[in-house]
Amino acid sequence: MKRSILLVVALCSLWLDLLAQDYNLGLPFVRYYSTREYGGGIQNWSIAQNKYGLIYVANNFGVLEFDGSSWKIHTPLTGTKVRHVFIDTDGKIYVASQGDFGYLFPDDQGKLVYTSLADSLPRQYRNFDETWRIFKDGDRLLFCTFRQIFIYNSSGEIEVVDPEYAPENFFYSNHQLYVNQLEEGLAYLSGNELKQINNSSFLKGKTVTGVINLPNNELWISTLHHGVYVYNGTDFLVWNRANHDTFIHSSINCALRLRNGNYAIGTQSNGVFILSPDGEILLHLNKTRGLNNRTVLSLFEDAQHNLWLGHNNGLSFIELGMPFTYINEQVGLPGTGYDGFLDNERLYLGTNNGLYFKDITDRTSQNFQFVKNTEGQVYAINKIKKHLLLGHHHGAFQLNHSEAHQFSDILGAWTFLRLKDHPEYLIEGTYKGLLLHKEVDGNIVFQHKIKGFSESSRVMEQDENGQIWMTHGYKGVYRLELSEDLDSVKSVRYYGEGSGLPSNLLINVFRVRNRLIFTTQNKIYRYNNATDTFVLDEFFKGFFDNDPVIAMAEDPFQNIYYITLNDIGVLQKNASGEFQKRSSMFNKLKDMLNDDLQNVSILSANQVLYGAKEGFILYQADKVDVEEPTFHTLIREVSIKGDSTIQLFSGFYIENGQISSRQPKSYVKEIPYQHNSIQFSFSASFIDGFEKTEYQYWLENAEKGWSNWSPKKDKEYTNLPEGKYIFHVRAKNIYDRVSEQASYEFVIQAPWYRTNMAYTGYGSLVFVSLFVSFYLFDKKHKKERKLLTIKQKRELNAKEYEIESITRKSEEEIQRLKTEKLQNEIENKNKQLATSTMHLINKNGFISSIKGNLGSISKRSKNQEVKKELKKIIYTIDKNISQDDDWEHFAFHFDQVHGDFTNRFKAQYPDLSPQEMKLSAYLRMNLSTKEIAHLLNISVRGVEIARYRLRKKLALERSVNLQEFILKF
Repeated sequence: MKRSILLVVALCSLWLDLLAQDYNLGLPFVRYYSTREYGGGIQNWSIAQNKYGLIYVANNFGVLEFDGSSWKIHTPLTGTKVRHVFIDTDGKIYVASQGDFGYLFPDDQGKLVYTSLADSLPRQYRNFDETWRIFKDGDRLLFCTFRQIFIYNSSGEIEVVDPEYAPENFFYSNHQLYVNQLEEGLAYLSGNELKQINNSSFLKGKTVTGVINLPNNELWISTLHHGVYVYNGTDFLVWNRANHDTFIHSSINCALRLRNGNYAIGTQSNGVFILSPDGEILLHLNKTRGLNNRTVLSLFEDAQHNLWLGHNNGLSFIELGMPFTYINEQVGLPGTGYDGFLDNERLYLGTNNGLYFKDITDRTSQNFQFVKNTEGQVYAINKIKKHLLLGHHHGAFQLNHSEAHQFSDILGAWTFLRLKDHPEYLIEGTYKGLLLHKEVDGNIVFQHKIKGFSESSRVMEQDENGQIWMTHGYKGVYRLELSEDLDSVKSVRYYGEGSGLPSNLLINVFRVRNRLIFTTQNKIYRYNNATDTFVLDEFFKGFFDNDPVIAMAEDPFQNIYYITLNDIGVLQKNASGEFQKRSSMFNKLKDMLNDDLQNVSILSANQVLYGAKEGFILYQADKVDVEEPTFHTLIREVSIKGDSTIQLFSGFYIENGQISSRQPKSYVKEIPYQHNSIQFSFSASFIDGFEKTEYQYWLENAEKGWSNWSPKKDKEYTNLPEGKYIFHVRAKNIYDRVSEQASYEFVIQAPWYRTNMAYTGYGSLVFVSLFVSFYLFDKKHKKERKLLTIKQKRELNAKEYEIESITRKSEEEIQRLKTEKLQNEIENKNKQLATSTMHLINKNGFISSIKGNLGSISKRSKNQEVKKELKKIIYTIDKNISQDDDWEHFAFHFDQVHGDFTNRFKAQYPDLSPQEMKLSAYLRMNLSTKEIAHLLNISVRGVEIARYRLRKKLALERSVNLQEFILKF
């Protein structure tokens, strides 16, 4: 008994191991790029990737560049076919082409520019035909042509290896250059000469297409027409005899060892092979299986473990690094996938075209085979006891290896359910109710249709009490209890919106965590027997809110795989028993799955099968985690948009002699204000699912924060004001992983009328204008005052002469006339003095107002040079005001006219303020209230108040007139 158990365990381990092997069942996802997409020639001879994830391809038309979303082509100066690209650690892209070799490196604007190195060769070597390969050996660069090998060392010296026989091919493995010569076999470069390996004659006349080092100093060697060998230092041993003829007839063009230890072989006529370290074929893709072109000229494994193929016509991208395998018509499975089941070593898959199977232990059979009698729509594959049953549109079938035998012809067999209380019986859900079947002598035999229930029964489960729960997509939940004789439904209990469920729509029942759960359009419920209602299931609380679960399955590790209307993922159980929701890795499948009757099937502990629009998708949970690889967001172009486009930046920086993704300070552009409309183009170097990559951007100092995620790969800003800006951008790939941000700094210069020079000019102009205005105003005032003085003097002289000419009038009359004359003169002088003073005070007010405005401008200005000039002007104004003694002059002349009034009045009333003294003087001059208000620079109301306060200080009675009092004083 113990031996039997061990045998079963061993067999189970065997088929699980076989199932887990990479591509025995289906094909990896393959993306083909045609010449129309990448805009180049048909042949692609070499592929490389730089440290930022950009792909470079040696193409017939030049060097292709792929940044994860778009293609660009760089053409060498010669314009000839490019045969090889090699990317050095400093980012230089070395190019081998017909009649030339050199490198691509950015110029000052970041645009890749080609520089020929072949032009530096001695004249006798310059006229070679073709450079085939470029390798780096330590600090030496090896440029391999079909005639000579040119060695450029770090000091700039050139050494030439000129072999006797023309090289046929070149390989660099384990720091050693190998050269294939048809006349000699295989040689290696020692110093500056070629030396033949031991027993090199074995390879005479054979074209070597791949040399890869192995442990113990052995070499793995592939040939064009003679298969693959392992060279142990003396002998050449066939690598894998079982596949030796396949390799010979396929014509091997190139070979590559993958990072997981497997080998990739590209052929001339038979596509590509992925082989184990022992030479077993793990995957074969050709014209009819995954590829658009059967000829593979070059191979490259990128940073995400995906394989690139350079074809004779186009490029292919094979997602070897993904945990998904596509099972479709290219492996013999036509139609839309509905259900799958692994029965021992045989995998059955049901589509709308019928049922197909494949023996997973038979690696010689690549395609699935059709199961007889199953044409048409398959719905379900169930195993009850030892019986494998098929639910089909045409009825129910029992499977026996590669044939199906119908045991019920009633249309629409949805699913099957074994009765717990009657294990020899099973029920079948159909389009119109339930059928009963019985196991008789090892076969399933139809009994009868169960009466009393005629609803479509696609989703059913049985609880621990033997009651049947059936959910309907838009009607609700039914609990069925069969009669003792299983002839009819004894009772039907309906549950809908009034039973704790949110509605009757989108309800499904699944057995998960050894209990029945009911999924609805927003949450997941369980049945509470005590209250006969549905209540929220606490385990699923928070996992699925407002997103209906439409398919669910639990694997042997208790991980729960699900499909909702908007999401695909797994509730993954960790070592501590907690569950974590992971969905990002499944984002790639969202547009690929069957949207009719969604299904997820557990095949094994790490194998999950999804029904797809085209066949099935197999998920291998133990493969590489696709969320791990990092990727870069790159700013590809910065340009000025206007009447014509001006390129500012073309994708690459140079820092310390190397290509860099960071912007050095020397690349910060100062852009004239008239070119203040800037456009940015950007891309992420994550190639897998790049069509669903989204971007966020933010222009610092112009926007408050990041934009919403968008698939747009460019952004334009128009009419930016002057200032310093930093453009930030980052990407989120199909797996919701966010890259580090890329940034570009630039400065928009101010318009000419807002430059520092302009502000200096404005300040100078204001200063000159003020100076000229003050000078002219002062000159005018002095002239008017001088004329007034002369006029007064003339009038006084005339009066004196007139008085003196009056002969001998009475003394009293003379005195009266003199007094009258003096009074008139005093009034006249009063008015003239008031007018003059008003001019002076207005001038000072005007100057003070200008001073205040200049001070305000100085405080608001951020330009230090302007502020300095304004301070000089203010200083000049202050000096002018401080030297103005107009009031003192007025007081002096006023006292002369009015008998030393101010001194007498001040002596009598010492508590009077200067302002009140001025008011008293103006009142004595008999000026109006309006005139006084103008002189004192206050309002008329202010004059009235000042008069009132003056009366109080003079202690005048109400009946005494203030002005009369002052005039009489």
